Amino acid sequence: MDPVIALVTLAALGFYFVTVMGVGAGRRASGISAPTMTGHPQLERAVRVQMNTLEWLPIFLATLWLFAVLVPAPYGRWGGLVLGLIWIVGRYIYMTAYMADPAKRSAGFGIQGLSCVVLFVGAIVGAGLKLAQGG
Repeated sequence: MDPVIALVTLAALGFYFVTVMGVGAGRRASGISAPTMTGHPQLERAVRVQMNTLEWLPIFLATLWLFAVLVPAPYGRWGGLVLGLIWIVGRYIYMTAYMADPAKRSAGFGIQGLSCVVLFVGAIVGAGLKLAQGG
């Protein structure tokens, strides 16, 4: 297990925890108790940010680890670190923009999405290289 990629994974999970706590804060501020998910725009935005992050986590984590394992050293490790941090920054930009005005979420969404695309393509290329080398 690569400790650098493990730390990126933990940072991403930590960010997800922040979005979960944002839902709790939205509930307290609005006075809306579970299981109700609607009724106040800030709560609805917080729920959407949390759920969208959850929707992307499996894609991100799987491609991050496959990239780190399949792309030749040291590029898998350090590329995974950089792309992982870009994903987290993109999610942060998405979160802050969405909470302020959902119509302005596109930049953050694009940044994190592009990070996942690069991780995905890199993992495919890495797998192909390993197969070509008989691995």
